[in-house]
Amino acid sequence: MHFDWFHFSDYVKIFWQFSWLQWIIFSILSNVFLCLFSIGLYQFIEKTCRKDILQQQNHPITQSDFYLSLLTVFCNSLVMLLGAFLWKTHWIILDPDPSAVSVVLETIALVLLMDLLMYFFHYAAHLPFVYKILHGRHHEHVSTNFLSLFVLHPFETIGFGFMILALLMSYDFSILSISLYVLINLIWGTIGHLNREFFPASFDRFFVGTTKFHNQHHLDGNKNFGFYTSVWDRLFGTYRA
Repeated sequence: MHFDWFHFSDYVKIFWQFSWLQWIIFSILSNVFLCLFSIGLYQFIEKTCRKDILQQQNHPITQSDFYLSLLTVFCNSLVMLLGAFLWKTHWIILDPDPSAVSVVLETIALVLLMDLLMYFFHYAAHLPFVYKILHGRHHEHVSTNFLSLFVLHPFETIGFGFMILALLMSYDFSILSISLYVLINLIWGTIGHLNREFFPASFDRFFVGTTKFHNQHHLDGNKNFGFYTSVWDRLFGTYRA
């Protein structure tokens, strides 16, 4: 099964014809939308989920958190622009005719490979000298709020972007697989920073990186460095239930 009826190649051609001004506008607007989507999803789950809270109260919203979140959105826009440049200069090649099976497999591969890369990236961010300069700001949120996902040092945001771009240069993924991964990443990051467990307790047995899994990391920065799964933490001895 192929996705001809979606005419993805036509959409890709439209993006190919974008001027750089159009790319700048598109990258900023799309990343603002993704940020607002994350905030809306967080608020919706917080108001509708009846499960007990993980910590007594959410981290308070501060003006500096708001400004840093805007900077993260800006950095994500820069990463998207760099991705567009790499695509237009043929460093990134997109599969123009993906099958349903290839889209599923590519999306799974992106999730698992990025989970591995982020494990080591996250572990390195907790080295004392790196933590003090970069990652410590994020961990001021011992409990979390709807901005916690975006409270990151710019170098962390750019570093994450470089990892995904490196993967995209290594294989001809489809635009649909990439889009699905970006959506999964955003939703997972939002859920991971809730103050209520979103997943059923049984999901721990399937190595899923649950809300509690990441919440435990905010309580104990030496454990649970994974993002989507707990596989690498279990393998390398940094897992905490």
